[in-house]
Amino acid sequence: MLTGGPLDVLTGDYLAELTMLILGRDRLKNPDLGYAKTFLRQLEEGLGLAHERGVRIVANAGGLNPAGLADAVRTLAAKTGVPVRVAHVEGDDLTAQVEGALTANAYLGGAGITACLRAGADVVVTGRVTDAALVSGPAAWWFDWAPDGHDRLAGAVAAGHVLECGTQATGGNYSFFARHDVRRAGFPLAEIAEDGSAVITKHPGTGGAVTAGTVTAQLLYETQGVRYVGPDVTTRLDTVRLTDEGADRVRISGVRGEAPPSTLKVGVTRIGGWRNEIVFVLTGLDIEAKANLVRIQLTDLLDGVADATWTLARTDHEDADTQETASALLRLVVRDPSPDRVGRALTSAAIELALGSYPGFHVTAPPGPAQPYGVFTANPIPSQEVPHTAVLPDGTRLPIPPAAPTSAAPEFPAPPAFEVRGSGGGAPGGPPAGPTVRAPLGAVAGARSGDKGGDANVGVWAETGPAWAWLHRTLTVDAFRALLPETDGLPVTRYELPNLRALNFTVTGILGDGVASGHRFDPQAKALGEWLRARHLDIPVALLPAPEATP
Repeated sequence: MLTGGPLDVLTGDYLAELTMLILGRDRLKNPDLGYAKTFLRQLEEGLGLAHERGVRIVANAGGLNPAGLADAVRTLAAKTGVPVRVAHVEGDDLTAQVEGALTANAYLGGAGITACLRAGADVVVTGRVTDAALVSGPAAWWFDWAPDGHDRLAGAVAAGHVLECGTQATGGNYSFFARHDVRRAGFPLAEIAEDGSAVITKHPGTGGAVTAGTVTAQLLYETQGVRYVGPDVTTRLDTVRLTDEGADRVRISGVRGEAPPSTLKVGVTRIGGWRNEIVFVLTGLDIEAKANLVRIQLTDLLDGVADATWTLARTDHEDADTQETASALLRLVVRDPSPDRVGRALTSAAIELALGSYPGFHVTAPPGPAQPYGVFTANPIPSQEVPHTAVLPDGTRLPIPPAAPTSAAPEFPAPPAFEVRGSGGGAPGGPPAGPTVRAPLGAVAGARSGDKGGDANVGVWAETGPAWAWLHRTLTVDAFRALLPETDGLPVTRYELPNLRALNFTVTGILGDGVASGHRFDPQAKALGEWLRARHLDIPVALLPAPEATP
């Protein structure tokens, strides 16, 4: 990013729910740690170049110890002879106030970052701030936005949300990846204007692509509802408009913002207990009977274990021409408050069945010790109770007051009608008439999914007006449940984003206690959207792409 073209601010998002758990365990071993050590290794290579080019660096790599990382950056700067001014943001760490927590951190906004940059900082490191704050904070500094400039801030938050996962905005993890060369996708950047609008692009000559589709996919990622609630502003995702401005240039405009709530989200991680797993390989005939035999043989062994979950993945094929494709996987995951009940004694005993169980008995890995797993929860706290503080380059500690909250959220008018350019969808018209054919949803729709604690979201979008009209009518909550049976019995909420021709579904509780608990085969729901796209339903023939001509 530093060598590919001009930049004003280089940002880095290092934190996720699972990362906080990992950093918390690091801090238990060494109180001086708790920050992302990889940031220092990367900074050693780029700090001098950033200084030469006048690029400010803003990263949340401080994790649980932003002051410690700031000191480490100063040490690195002195070692390399680069005269940089370092500041940090703190106050998010509330672990001492939450009984039994490994970590407890409030999600701060960008105002502390803004204050540090206004004070002349070249490098700003933070603890737990929202991912988008890494962009909205510098934008507010650059344009000197007031805290109540909600529309401008909301536009920068939208841009920040697009940038936060790097190459996911330039073709990575993209449903239609085969359209672009994504082998070495370039990182995205945002050209932000004073009114809060932005153009998402990338440096010339880098791989991947920036299109209305790649930007739409990232806008839908890990969002819940029409209102994207943050500590500085509530961003109305139903007002976002995208316009294609040429090769690898997509404009985000029209974003409206509302005042934030009077509370901040506090993410809390705890050690939930201990887990272990065994994966049995079942090959050839009688797969179900072989799996049933193992379950029966282990019934007594699992007596007293708090939770034992069996999953049979039928990866086997009939009359397969390789042994691997003739095999299925039977996965046992055990969890318990005590490491003894799910430790090596249990896994070793299971594997000792090898000479007296199903034919062809083998497993994918040798027995191992129990491993701790984490539990993530999110709780609100009044913003006034969080000591958001900017520690400026000269050591001055500047308290950051919370943004003025909203009392009643205003309603905006319905989005305008469909636009020919960009992804503006507007209200859908009538779905296409004519014959239908059984086909995968992914033939006409893209999807992007992810996790928020124990919940998952699945954003689905159409690329054309007729496809959007059909998607809007067809993909109801009941249809969604039918296509994804694992959501049956769980609360599912559908949100409509007509400007993006998109629907966003939230599935509450599908991930249990969150990614660190290892609740599901796909613990972060990253592929939930691709499973949905692979499901078949009746699709109008007129919507399906024309078959490619045979040479």
